[in-house]
Amino acid sequence: MPNRRHFLQGSAALMTLAAGSQLLPGFAFAANPAPLLQRKIPSSGEALPVIGLGTSQTFNVGMDDDSLDDLDEVVRAFINGGAKVIDTAPSYGAAEAVTGELLKRTKTQGKAFLASKLSSTGRERGLAQFQASLKALQTDKMDLLQVHNLQDTTRQLALARELRDQGKVRYIGITHYLESAHDDLLAVLAKEKVDFVQLNYSVGERNAEKRLLPYCRDNGIATLINRPFQRAQLLGRVKGKPLPEWANEIDATSWAQLLLKFIIANEAVTVVIPATSNPRYMVDNLKAGQGRLPNAEQRERIVQAFS
Repeated sequence: MPNRRHFLQGSAALMTLAAGSQLLPGFAFAANPAPLLQRKIPSSGEALPVIGLGTSQTFNVGMDDDSLDDLDEVVRAFINGGAKVIDTAPSYGAAEAVTGELLKRTKTQGKAFLASKLSSTGRERGLAQFQASLKALQTDKMDLLQVHNLQDTTRQLALARELRDQGKVRYIGITHYLESAHDDLLAVLAKEKVDFVQLNYSVGERNAEKRLLPYCRDNGIATLINRPFQRAQLLGRVKGKPLPEWANEIDATSWAQLLLKFIIANEAVTVVIPATSNPRYMVDNLKAGQGRLPNAEQRERIVQAFS
């Protein structure tokens, strides 16, 4: 049995492509017959599939690197599976340029919901960084522009609003990846109106359940969830262990799906953005957005399984 995932027990059903389908060529089993659960962005009512794709580290490869071929298959699996949100940043090395190139290669530029970030200081530097991001992503508009890790937050949010007013950005937000920054995120939210907050939340990092996620739910703010596997640390805890039989109760066929379903079961979560460079893992992640979600008792079982 695979040691990272109890991989796709139902994959046989995904191996067959429907005749005349509009799916991209690529991984045959990426033809996912069941639709992904969707959640609405409170500020607009636009619905997004709950499984997205992060690009930190995994998309930081050379344009002529063999890894680009695997990432091509990741994007094909992602789009074929009905997902949309791709999150990247200027500080992720080549990730923005790789994302743009892959969307061009797969002819899916209009199918992705592109989220990137401002991680600069001062309006002019922020504007130059944004323009560079558009060029790297090979687009003239960004769906979501986020202030990265609360850097120069007030000025960068002002710039983001300016770009939104110009029609170059659709939504704005703020981000962080540490639990120690959750109070800082809440402080910004008390003063600034944004559409999205990106934060860390997982079985192993549950601080967001106390105040941040309830605040977002109650105040109409969409959430992107990063670090769902804590950089694979959580998956390492169950390496080699068989998946518990009760996973069937929530239609989970892998440990990774249990972790993702735990997160999605929180109603304040809009999209979770696990990163991967493996197309098989991409398909596996997508299956977490299908079927039943855990109730409170089942969520605690998941917590105990990773303790």
